[in-house]
Amino acid sequence: MEALIPVINKLQDVFNTVGSDSIQLPQIVVLGSQSSGKSSVIESVVGRSFLPRGTGIVTRRPLVLQLIYCPLDDRENRSAENGTSNAEEWGRFLHTKKCFTDFDEIRREIENETERAAGSNKGICPEPINLKIFSTRVVNLTLVDLPGITKVPVGDQPEDIEAQIKDLVLKYIENPNSIILAVTAANTDMATSEALKLGKDVDPDGRRTLAVVTKLDLMDAGTDAIDILCGRVIPVKLGIIGVMNRSQKDINDQKHIDEQMKDEAAFLQRKYPTLATRNGTPYLAKTLNRLLMHHIRDCLPDLKSSGRQCRNHDWFV
Repeated sequence: MEALIPVINKLQDVFNTVGSDSIQLPQIVVLGSQSSGKSSVIESVVGRSFLPRGTGIVTRRPLVLQLIYCPLDDRENRSAENGTSNAEEWGRFLHTKKCFTDFDEIRREIENETERAAGSNKGICPEPINLKIFSTRVVNLTLVDLPGITKVPVGDQPEDIEAQIKDLVLKYIENPNSIILAVTAANTDMATSEALKLGKDVDPDGRRTLAVVTKLDLMDAGTDAIDILCGRVIPVKLGIIGVMNRSQKDINDQKHIDEQMKDEAAFLQRKYPTLATRNGTPYLAKTLNRLLMHHIRDCLPDLKSSGRQCRNHDWFV
């Protein structure tokens, strides 16, 4: 069943190349308010820093991110020609055949492609950027990173920026074959979470929504997230997983994500010993991989039916 995710990834590449969205493929859509820790969650799952950083709205185009587990003996994805025969990890964009082994270059390419399509101000563009990351350390996943939900326009943003972002988010999460990953910071009120609210609007039963609670270590002294993580505040059927992000100082100091994983594990054991094995970034990555595999399997009959209706896509079946 693990092979289902790479198959869906290949189909997604084809549809993106030909510009077709007639078939709604299973994928995990990541949404959250600005500064909720959304980018940190994605980077922690990947194990590398590669997303643009800054103040205000930074993610201004959807990023379709395919994580591909690639062991050293994988001859399908590795080749001497592109210099990846013995590489631990590398990235490749759909718009260029170049292989990026420097993740700072990946960040710059995302920034350049964002400015090319969305301009240099703080406007957004619905045209996605497609990125594959091959690594010996990731699990197979397809994630879609969306612009952070915002309320007030800043700089040169249009007055209707909130509506634009909401429309873009809804386009992805209304797909009945998508899993909604709703990211909310632990030091905010869960009842006012924009991500959970939008998720509930399109998935009222919560059957395809998973909540991630970030910044567990930044809660007020004397408080904890036990009730939240146990689903006693807002129940979410696919579960609620807590993680600990790198701080801005950690990012500025270029703290490696492997170090952050050790700190996160130690924090969970100290603060939430009874819940430690069911929270944290490694558990989140494995859970997402399992959910996506089962979701693809459950969606296959509908996908095959849709494929037969696409006259120009005979190859789907």
